[in-house]
Amino acid sequence: MEQYGKILLIAMPLFLLLIIIEKVYGLYKGEDTAPYMDSVSSISSGITNAVKDVLGLSLTFISYEWLSSKVAIFHLEANVLAYVIAFIVIDFYGYWTHRLAHQVNFLWNKHAIHHSSEEFNLACALRQTVSSFVNLFIILLIPAAILGVPPVVIAITLPIQLFLQFWYHTKHIKKMGFLENILVTPSHHRVHHAINPEYMDKNHSQIFIIWDKMFGTFQEELDSVPAVFGITRPAQTWNPIRINFQHLWLLISDAWRAENWKDKFTIWFKPTGWRPENFETKYPVNKIENVYDFNKYETINSSKLVYWSIAQMFITLLFVSYLFDSLAKIGLPGIFVYGFFIFLTIYSYTELMDTRKISVFWESFRFVFSIGILFYYGDWFGLNSLLSVGNYILIAYFSLSLLISIYLVQIDFKKPILVNS
Repeated sequence: MEQYGKILLIAMPLFLLLIIIEKVYGLYKGEDTAPYMDSVSSISSGITNAVKDVLGLSLTFISYEWLSSKVAIFHLEANVLAYVIAFIVIDFYGYWTHRLAHQVNFLWNKHAIHHSSEEFNLACALRQTVSSFVNLFIILLIPAAILGVPPVVIAITLPIQLFLQFWYHTKHIKKMGFLENILVTPSHHRVHHAINPEYMDKNHSQIFIIWDKMFGTFQEELDSVPAVFGITRPAQTWNPIRINFQHLWLLISDAWRAENWKDKFTIWFKPTGWRPENFETKYPVNKIENVYDFNKYETINSSKLVYWSIAQMFITLLFVSYLFDSLAKIGLPGIFVYGFFIFLTIYSYTELMDTRKISVFWESFRFVFSIGILFYYGDWFGLNSLLSVGNYILIAYFSLSLLISIYLVQIDFKKPILVNS
């Protein structure tokens, strides 16, 4: 937990710098692929995922350590060979977990957030799940366990492999010659994120494209078919927490309403998007029928709301950085109280980004909760030992944040209007 938090303290500024560089480059080239609100939503999603992972809010019924103790034939040292084997096995594991997430109804809920952006940029790489609470597929690491790859090697290689998936979420890098035959490239991954019929459910590989070519899911990016991004049941919100549970809520609703008991059970394991017979007519949901003729989600916001949303994201990153750097000092149960504060913060300002009037309620709740923390603990989780005026700064910030929310809702909101894609 603490070690992963330290890793993220290094990774977060690097990712943010690359996102800013992509934005500046896009503006310079006249090909901006990273609208502000979309990017804020994506980065906010990344924050929720990072906090969830650092706090360990998921279960693994079978640990890799236990698995390797039972099936290992060899026992490798933590050397170069062990890391190479781990990397290849994890990539194989990643291909199949990724592919299954696209093919099984209940597994799609944890992955839909990653595809929910209707843009394709580095920020959307950070759209990661908070709705996956159980690791079901550790068994796919059996090849590494049999070969005796040490658990510490797996623990180090997993985040490295994840971070290496960041760079290819961009439209600015075109095809890359011979590397297209070996690695997953931006061209390959644009296909994966596209909702064009020609591209759906293709290119699930994470580092080495060989898995798609071996298992029949490879599709080259075609010059004649420009990729259109998003999900066919569009999220229609900037709020990453809402997006994380939209598909799950639809499954629960459909299972409840299904008259056939078989449907109530099998809906969870059917192909992604399956619904009981006639439900599309009886209980319609918004679905894109023509990928070349639909309205992207967008709210027409004043510059004040846009800049305030960006400011809230950066302030939240400061809060998260303090959490990750102070896990041991904060301890239990404080880190979970802090984690709830982060989730509440993101829920509040992304509701504001959606121009929902109820955002004032969430911001008021956050204000009361935050002031309650200050009174209960006496300061912000030990911040006063670093900054003697920390309490005053935070009270001023929480008060200002509430006042700005009220101002934006009561005076500055424009009626949301969808704009053409």
